[in-house]
Amino acid sequence: MLFYSEKIYTPSGFQTGYLSVEEGKIKGIFDNNGSNEDVIDYQDKIIVPGFLDIHIHGWATGSFMHQADKVSLENMSKDLVHMGVTSYLPTTSTDSVDKINKQLSEASEFRQEWSPDKGAEAIGVHLEGPFINEKYKGMQKAEYCLLPSVEKIDEFFAKGEEGLVKLITLAPELPGAEEVIKYLHKKGVQISVGHSAAEFEEIKQLKDYGLGGFTHTFSGMRGMHHRRLGVAGAAMYFDDMYAEFGKQTGLTVKPEAFAIVYKIKGPDKVYLTTDCTGLAQAEEKTYHYIRQATFEQEGDSLVKVTHDDGTIETFNKYDYESVKDIELGFLGSVKNVVRNIDASIGDIVKMASENPAKYIGVYDQKGSIEPNKDADFLVIDGDWNLYETYVKGVKHTIKN
Repeated sequence: MLFYSEKIYTPSGFQTGYLSVEEGKIKGIFDNNGSNEDVIDYQDKIIVPGFLDIHIHGWATGSFMHQADKVSLENMSKDLVHMGVTSYLPTTSTDSVDKINKQLSEASEFRQEWSPDKGAEAIGVHLEGPFINEKYKGMQKAEYCLLPSVEKIDEFFAKGEEGLVKLITLAPELPGAEEVIKYLHKKGVQISVGHSAAEFEEIKQLKDYGLGGFTHTFSGMRGMHHRRLGVAGAAMYFDDMYAEFGKQTGLTVKPEAFAIVYKIKGPDKVYLTTDCTGLAQAEEKTYHYIRQATFEQEGDSLVKVTHDDGTIETFNKYDYESVKDIELGFLGSVKNVVRNIDASIGDIVKMASENPAKYIGVYDQKGSIEPNKDADFLVIDGDWNLYETYVKGVKHTIKN
């Protein structure tokens, strides 16, 4: 199959031509259609790599965090393509060991059954916790915070296929963390600092053992003081470490705070995620202190949201159109970044596609439009309006 566009974004910049896809892989970009293959003509539309969301607990009609099963991943995958996400790491939270073990097992089974027609690909799992510092737990559960141990890591690894866990967020100042960091690094697992009270000096000492970046920069970490730089200071200081930013609503991180880090690190060392949880699927009554609202189930299919100002909304938790705007999706976050820092298409591709793929070690397969990589790409216009999402060459028509 051939896809024509006047603007196909590649690591070398924009190209005009025919993007050739065979058996889910990119064959190349050619100047002419010499093979008499069928051509889908996107003319002046823009083709860019699909987004990778490597920190997402849930989205719209599915929540890996709350439901912890294959069905939640099926729903997340079919919904995420409407936000331009072609690959993702379903993300756990600081929960019971039994629940995390179940999540890993379910994710492994889902990956074996998945096909591109089902939507975005779950390319592994991100363990956010349980090795975090209770002092900076945020909305994580304090009773399930554990000290890092290689034995516990091995227990988690045993619940899924080899290489399932691609990324782990931990607090490096905790007892046992150094041994775990070294162990994970040898295993090829990326490690992010998060929910951490670490001092700058501790990160400086440990980073070369395997610390690669920072989870939801500024949130859930020791802040920066000019005489005590903390985790936030380390995130800005170390040029070889990545800074993650979740959805850009201005609720958790002000746009100006993001802009400061962007000015320091540039698009090469920032990556975007959503950190969405699938709030509509919360099975227990949940208060979200940032949103200042309480989420609770009402009957079999409804979720009631009671805001602190007394406003009440009700949503059908199984209907994508009903719940898609409860949390800001990846595409909406991208549009906010473009507005706030005047990011170019190339800047966004780096932060939303290339960098996350590089960070978790899948850039040989994902993150850019190049020969032999998976045919994961988006068809957009100059305002980042999304028209089609392709996952390994399979088209998913977008619900606006």
